[in-house]
Amino acid sequence: MTTGVRRRMGVEERRRQLIGVALELFSQRSPDDVSIDEIAASAGISRPLVYHYFPGKLSLYEAALRRAAEDLAERFTEPRQGPLGARLLRVMGRFFDFVEEHGPGFSALMRGGPAAGSSAASALVEGVREAAKVQILSHLDAQDPPPRLELVVRSWVSLAESTALIWLEDRAVPRAELELKLVGDFAALVAVAAAQDPGMAGVLGRLLAEEHGTGPLHTLLGSLSAFTAPRDTEGGADGVDRTGGEAAVGGVSARGGVDAEDATAEGASL
Repeated sequence: MTTGVRRRMGVEERRRQLIGVALELFSQRSPDDVSIDEIAASAGISRPLVYHYFPGKLSLYEAALRRAAEDLAERFTEPRQGPLGARLLRVMGRFFDFVEEHGPGFSALMRGGPAAGSSAASALVEGVREAAKVQILSHLDAQDPPPRLELVVRSWVSLAESTALIWLEDRAVPRAELELKLVGDFAALVAVAAAQDPGMAGVLGRLLAEEHGTGPLHTLLGSLSAFTAPRDTEGGADGVDRTGGEAAVGGVSARGGVDAEDATAEGASL
């Protein structure tokens, strides 16, 4: 928190300082509970001087939201190296870093806060969602993504948001568990779409073909194989995989391969 002797600053430097102070306070408490007086005191200036740089709390709040939104959008940027599951897990790690560092501010950003109904605030939130969608689609090599793939990605981004908001309420589930769960959720959304669309089956096949033995998606599929294995006709359902772990869903093997029949299916690539 900025305190100490007041010094003269240029206009842009002072604006950046006030935005930084506001963000720090918003990360500790809901923006509704932070006053202009507190922001002024933390910045080491007078209340009237704050209004000299920002017409009111709403304009300062929107400026702070803009910086936070830019930071959050950057968290979805990830080098295209290694399996997609591992990349998504790293993205989720940075996403939850932001959520944990800026809990009340994140909630305000996603739920509107004091800027509820503000077109500027709504545009910022949509900008973050769009940036996240573009990044994920780029990792899927989707130059001209079909509607179903866009729907899956947007649904997953919304799921990550809502999961983070719920987690902030009591943090009852370990954060690392949620990050891994969200990676699995992405694969599950793609798998459901793949069962209905050949193009999405191609996306799923490429996604799983990149996985290695220690990847999060490979581990997930190994755990799920027991549920997709044939049942014991004499002893009933015993949960034992009697096929050696080769259960396949939608033409995709639990070991990460794509069945030969589906590999040549029409629309197997975007």
